[in-house]
Amino acid sequence: MTIKQALTSVAVAGVLFAPVAAQQVDWASHDRTLAGDRFSPATQITPANVGSLQAAWTFDTGVTGLQVTPLVVNGVMYITSGKDVTTLEPETGKVIWKFTAPATVSRRGVAYWPGTPTMAPRLFMGAGETMLALDARTGQPVTSFGTAGYVDLKQGILGDVDGRISLVSQPIVYKNIIITGGNNGEQFPSLGLYGDIRGWDAVSGKLLWSFHTVPRAGEPGVDTWDGDSWKNRSGVNMWAFFTVDAERGIVYAPLTSPTADYYGGDRKGDNLYGNSIVALDATTGKLKWHRQLVHHDLWDFDLPAAPTLIDVKRGGRTIPAVAVMTKMTFVFIFDRVTGAPIFGIEERPVPRSTVPGEASSPTQPYPVKPAPLGRITFDPEKDFYNLTPEHAAFCKELWKKNDLYTEGTFTPPSVDRFMVTFPSTIGGGNWNGFSYDPVQGLLFTNYMNLGQVGRMQPAKDPQTGRDTYRRNSPWGGPVGRFWDPETQVPCNAPPFGELVAINVNTGDIAWRVPLGIVESLKAKGFAETGNLNIGGSIATAGGLVFVGATIDHRFRAFDSHNGKLLWEVELEASAHSIPMTFVGKDGRQYVVIAAGGGSYVNSPPGTKITAFAVPAAAATPLAANSGARPSTSASAALSTPSSSTPDTLPEGDGRGAVVTMCGDTCHGVGPSVARRHNRIEWQAIVDDMRDKGAPGSDADAKLVVAYLAKFYGRASQ
Repeated sequence: MTIKQALTSVAVAGVLFAPVAAQQVDWASHDRTLAGDRFSPATQITPANVGSLQAAWTFDTGVTGLQVTPLVVNGVMYITSGKDVTTLEPETGKVIWKFTAPATVSRRGVAYWPGTPTMAPRLFMGAGETMLALDARTGQPVTSFGTAGYVDLKQGILGDVDGRISLVSQPIVYKNIIITGGNNGEQFPSLGLYGDIRGWDAVSGKLLWSFHTVPRAGEPGVDTWDGDSWKNRSGVNMWAFFTVDAERGIVYAPLTSPTADYYGGDRKGDNLYGNSIVALDATTGKLKWHRQLVHHDLWDFDLPAAPTLIDVKRGGRTIPAVAVMTKMTFVFIFDRVTGAPIFGIEERPVPRSTVPGEASSPTQPYPVKPAPLGRITFDPEKDFYNLTPEHAAFCKELWKKNDLYTEGTFTPPSVDRFMVTFPSTIGGGNWNGFSYDPVQGLLFTNYMNLGQVGRMQPAKDPQTGRDTYRRNSPWGGPVGRFWDPETQVPCNAPPFGELVAINVNTGDIAWRVPLGIVESLKAKGFAETGNLNIGGSIATAGGLVFVGATIDHRFRAFDSHNGKLLWEVELEASAHSIPMTFVGKDGRQYVVIAAGGGSYVNSPPGTKITAFAVPAAAATPLAANSGARPSTSASAALSTPSSSTPDTLPEGDGRGAVVTMCGDTCHGVGPSVARRHNRIEWQAIVDDMRDKGAPGSDADAKLVVAYLAKFYGRASQ
């Protein structure tokens, strides 16, 4: 849809709904925008009034283990839970429609496609081993898509060995292309379906392109696999989230480790594109650049989170960049066009494996800046937990009884002893990733400090009958945490969880605070320990960072400028999810979180989604000095009809770009004069319109934003 088409259509809608639509701020993608920033321009909730936040409504899904981030688009909320896709009235939580799929749908939500002038909006998600398309208005499968609304996800990734495939995370939609990753098997055994990234036609469901995450014969990168070890290799998938540079048409994908996760004797070599960030042409799937961030992974150190597009001001210029979070809490920042590291990368020597048949990498990449965020080493002489005698004694006995040892972050597990290395298989960092405030130039992320314990034992590969090795732990099974599994208190000294802000222009830490509490320790006077956490944060132009994630069942708000805790509330269960925020048709800003418990830290289950808002008396006016707060939805941003035309626009730099982008009849600018917006708000409006398909270069957009802020701006530029 062009800007002209968007503005023409919303101008008509504005005749009936202008007073409502003008105030709405949507959350139209998992990370709000394709850029993965999780930043909302909404400003009603501020450090001054966030302490008065209270529950506005609660919706009980009846399903545990929720990880969904709801979307709100054009006055409708979309959620997933179990097999259900449900739409709610976002201001009240009342059900509009519900569709029950034949299999479990993507647990982290849906992807929204705005449709075309002749085609209704659609929702895309996984449903078992298929991808499902629903009509966003009716909740019914789109029968013209694939086969009666479903597409078989196994097509093109099945070699000689069958396996499973699903979409735990939803796809991402760029223009009319749905881009999918998938969950195709991890841990053990080694063989199964390939983990290819694929692009599909959003109209028909036809497969348009595939990128081979494990190179096939004759393809670049196949030489990083010994012999034919690439054949039928599973893993190397994208189970987290994509990010898209809509202007440049580049999709960024964080990839996982090859199978088996902990033994690579049957896959000698660096194993591209395992554990790599890859940048692809979003239209064709062609590789633009890649960076492998773990060579020959033996620790399940997947790249677990959406990359985030940022702008780095360095050396007198602004560099379009992408930030990548890892389980190791390493943060890599690259030029997003070329893949060049902005703050440097060093290949550093690491310990070598002694497991028979294994050939671990002699070096691993470390970012020069930022420094690792979390704990990556453990010195038993000084780093043990020591707050309470009982748990301290448990941890030291665990170490002694199992003859534990450590050699740093990339300690390879051996056959004769249990190793300890930081972080664990679940981080460090996980799919929480970043939120990003472009005004302050700060990245926000949360992580935990928890180690893993394991050693290798001889085994038989059930697929091939060959001798191999599998990992186990003192508690049985391949995954062992360096903690007391009864209390879930780690054996390392606190903090156990932290929230941090990174200055993207310098690579330095701007602030760092503990995240979470351990109830039993707080009762004994230890309130600043932090706690284990999985789930992410969002940031707002109101100066706040919201995050759940912790296993203490809390949802919190922090001042984004200094990390000060401003508000917290106890939930029914832990919120291992990423929240969202929107401004509804009633003019109120809501913050919404799913609290489903579960995840990989044994949280008690929950089933509810809760929306919070400040009482009307405590709310900050949506747009001081000018009336209603602007929308950041292309279909609601500039929606009041007007007789204004391009001829009425003031002369000035950027006027021509505004006319070009708006078309022959400028329905959008004139009506907005009465609702003056600051530069940040105009930027958000233009960004959202471009995310939804509006044409125009970065240079054009900058001119448009500068022009509108100058002639139709307000204070707080």
